[in-house]
Amino acid sequence: MYDTPEAKRLLKWIRLWMAAFLVGLVLSGVTAFPLVWEIKLLASLFGLPPDADPSAYSGMRAWIALVQQGIVQSDAKWPFLAYGTDWLAFGHLSIALFFGGVLLDPVRNIYTLRAGLAVSVLVLPLAFVCGPIRGIPFFHQLIDCAFGVAALLPLGICLHLTRRIEALQAARDRA
Repeated sequence: MYDTPEAKRLLKWIRLWMAAFLVGLVLSGVTAFPLVWEIKLLASLFGLPPDADPSAYSGMRAWIALVQQGIVQSDAKWPFLAYGTDWLAFGHLSIALFFGGVLLDPVRNIYTLRAGLAVSVLVLPLAFVCGPIRGIPFFHQLIDCAFGVAALLPLGICLHLTRRIEALQAARDRA
């Protein structure tokens, strides 16, 4: 199927872009496990003490102090709530398995690329609708949207290159 030099070259680029996408997807998944450690690290990078009072700060520092307070307190009182983010992490890792099919055979798994692009676009309305409902600051909604927007590049490139391979195969089959 990928028997011409051009198809092999395109497949190599698809695999490179897909590998980069998968690394990002897996990393964004596994970082949902150690939330307490991560928020404490982030707070310390912003010069916030472990018991920072969010009302004593403004902007991003106030938000980080509030998130730190919420995550640390809920983990201490109700550790079962973190089970939800464990499932979030599992979801990322599960989705990565489906994109592994694109590494093996992008033409056969082109629907995965199309679905990934659609979901990446749908990150925006989710963030802008649910963010305000949940009290998420606008700057943080933009950070969440950046993940969807960033995914458009590798997925879009992979879809474009996969269509080029399809065209090469169609031309070969007509000949």
